[in-house]
Amino acid sequence: MPTQNIIKAIQNIMRQDQGVSGDGQRIEQLVWMLFLKLLDDQERQYELEKSDYASPLPTKYRWRTWASNPEGMTGDELLEFLNVSMFPALKNLKAKSGDKRAVVVREVFSDSYNYMKSGTLIRQVINKINEIDFNKRDDRHLLNDIYEQILKDLQTAGNYGEFYTPRPLTKFIVEMLDPKLGEIILDPACGTGGFLVNAIEYIRANYVKNAHDEDELPSCVKGMELKPLPHLLAITNLIIHGVEVPDQIRRGDMLSRPLSEYTVKDRVDVIMANPPFGGAVKDGTESNFPSEFRTKETADLFLVLFMHLLKQGGRAGIVLPDGTLFGEGVKAKIKEKLLSECNVHTIIRLPQGVFNPYAGVNTNLVFFEKPALSESKGGMATKEVWYYQLPLPAGLKQYTKNRGITHAEFEPVKKWWGGADRKGRKATDQAWKVDIASIRARNFNLDFKNPKVKDEGQKKSVEELVKGIMEREGEIIDVLSKIKKSL
Repeated sequence: MPTQNIIKAIQNIMRQDQGVSGDGQRIEQLVWMLFLKLLDDQERQYELEKSDYASPLPTKYRWRTWASNPEGMTGDELLEFLNVSMFPALKNLKAKSGDKRAVVVREVFSDSYNYMKSGTLIRQVINKINEIDFNKRDDRHLLNDIYEQILKDLQTAGNYGEFYTPRPLTKFIVEMLDPKLGEIILDPACGTGGFLVNAIEYIRANYVKNAHDEDELPSCVKGMELKPLPHLLAITNLIIHGVEVPDQIRRGDMLSRPLSEYTVKDRVDVIMANPPFGGAVKDGTESNFPSEFRTKETADLFLVLFMHLLKQGGRAGIVLPDGTLFGEGVKAKIKEKLLSECNVHTIIRLPQGVFNPYAGVNTNLVFFEKPALSESKGGMATKEVWYYQLPLPAGLKQYTKNRGITHAEFEPVKKWWGGADRKGRKATDQAWKVDIASIRARNFNLDFKNPKVKDEGQKKSVEELVKGIMEREGEIIDVLSKIKKSL
């Protein structure tokens, strides 16, 4: 059955249930079920390979025990089993020393819920999931397709869209950063794990040569995610892509820890991320940062964190909104620090609406490196910044859910990039460079427009003006916060 038909069939069953409200809860409900089925199929394979394999789950809570029989528990009996027995048990699952699988299961279920109220409809969903054997090659590919469809559905599932970064963006950033086996790759706000999965696939295709390399690969990626649903999605995503025990994806908020507590042992080789933007951190979080960089804007604090966590010689590729590029005040101080300590060599200006329909703000891909100590010569690490304006495809006025940005649109950028050393770059109708003196003269404003395109500032639509106001939301929040403290 085609992927979309499987998802549609399951969603149609869930829509009949009065306990599930909206696409977001339907996704949450489906994913914990898929997780348990995937875990059970994974364990069946382990049992064939290791005679002494022991599941971290008590027997009665393993999928094969309560779910695999199509004529098994249903109705009120199934509902009571899930709500009264299984969920409480898995939320409090005890882990023996070194039992990473138990820790992963417990973290997954710590904030997961059974929203469905009809045990009969739950049985119908379970039976539909049981049509897939995740140990079969074709079915495993099918699972990947199903999962990608689930992730795309996040874009229109209310506020859940913030956790989804279009795959062409993550793939392009990974390819340009060229992560290698043995390097530590971090996404401090990993959402559904898109960057980390792409990094694993890239390293596997380019640098993994044998079984030993494959065993080393999972230890190369690290991630942190605050919200329960994307955390569950990220864990399941990594399992689908060959990481047996994705315990390196943790629940938590990296901004909630004082910056000074992150030491040399926390530093990494590569950072790839799409930090949350347009929102405010919880009260008090900004006090974890030096006074000159304190702000309520999430993306700005993450940028300070990225600089701190990057090793000398490390590199980063991140998504940032226009508001960070042109912002003044604290934003300008953060950018001065960034340009001083790191070589910001490339900014890809994305077409408007890449994150539609969740967010309409203009965004950029920002690439920078932290020079090795032997290369540090004082002054500004950034000498010049190359810009590339990625245009909308010919004939397309805006991106939509069914026509988002594609991998093919990044091919011209890859050809222009200039190789690993970036020395082959040339100015074109889409590409231009700005020296550090010009940036400094504008108080570290990085919002440079394409000089080949005439200024159409006077022709801005009301919609564009509203978006501009929204992009300055973080600055307004800062001012209000300071006023509140002074009262």
